[in-house]
Amino acid sequence: MNLQEQLNFYGEKKEPFFFIVNYDKTDYEVIALKDLPSTIQYSLSENRDPISHNTILSTKAEPFESYRKKFYTLEDEILNGNTYLANLTSQTQIDTKLSLQEIYTLANAKFKLLYHDKFVCFSPERFCEIKENTIYTYPMKGTIDAMIPNAEHIILNDSKELAEHTMIVDLLRNDLSIVSKKVRVEKFRYCEYIEAGEKKLIQVSSKISGQLEKNWENKIGDIIVSLLPAGSITGTPKKKTVEILNTIENYKRGYFTGIFGVYDGKRLDSSVIIRYIEKDNENLIYKSGGGITSDSDLHKEYQEMCDKVYIP
Repeated sequence: MNLQEQLNFYGEKKEPFFFIVNYDKTDYEVIALKDLPSTIQYSLSENRDPISHNTILSTKAEPFESYRKKFYTLEDEILNGNTYLANLTSQTQIDTKLSLQEIYTLANAKFKLLYHDKFVCFSPERFCEIKENTIYTYPMKGTIDAMIPNAEHIILNDSKELAEHTMIVDLLRNDLSIVSKKVRVEKFRYCEYIEAGEKKLIQVSSKISGQLEKNWENKIGDIIVSLLPAGSITGTPKKKTVEILNTIENYKRGYFTGIFGVYDGKRLDSSVIIRYIEKDNENLIYKSGGGITSDSDLHKEYQEMCDKVYIP
C-alpha cells in the first residue's frame, strides 16, 4: 500500500498509529502505536517543565557568498513572477558532545522527535490538528529576536513580514479548502515566544480551521496527502516554488521540512519537522531557513538562517 492507503487503512480501523513523511513524499513510515519501536521517540504538545541547559553549539554555517548567490537567484525567480514567496533553507555543520538522544531529552519544544538515531527535531510548528470533525492549521511565518525593544510591535508592523505571512495564510486557507468546508481564519498574526538557546525568539502565527465530514478518519490519507508539502516551508504557488527550491538549494532536504504525527483513535495531531539535526556519517548537520519575498534583505535573511541553529 502507498502512503495514502496506509493512512486510510489505520484510520478506518480507528487504530492508533504514528506516521512520518519526508519533504517530497518519497520516504515515509506508518506504524501502529502498539508496534512502535523504542528507537522512535516523540512528544506532541508537551507541557512539562523546561529542562535548564546552556548548550552552545559550535557551528560552521554556509558561507555568506554561497548563500548570497542562492538568494539572488531566488530573487530573480520572484521578479520574473515564477514565485511570490519561497522558503530558502541551508545546511550548517555543528559540533557538540551531546548524542541525539541527549539532545532530544534536553530540548524544550512543543513537538519533539527522535528517529532511529538518524535525526532529532524539536519543532515549534504544528502541521495540522483534527478533533471533533474540525481541522486546524497554524502557519508560522515571521521571526524576530525577543530581546529587541518593542519586538512585537516591530514585527507586526513590518510590511515585508505582513506580506509574507498573508501569502502563507492565503495558501493554507486554500489548502484546507481542498479537504474541508467553512474554512475561516480564526486568529490572524499573533505572537508566540520560542526558547532559542541563549535567546528568545518571537514567531508570528495564525489559526485557520475547516469543517470535516463525520467519517473523516476513513480519509486521513486523503487529507494528509492533499495538504503536503507544508506551505510554510515551501512557498506560493506551491508546486512551482518546490521546483525552484529543488534547483537552487542543491541538496536533499530528506525528512527536514517533512511532517510527523499521531492518530490516537479519536484525534490527530502533527508537526512540521523543523529545528532539525541529522547525522551524516560522523558529522552532525543542522538544517534551517526562512521565507524570501521581493522585499527581503539579504543580510537579515542570512542572519535569520543562522539564528535558527540552536537547541531550545
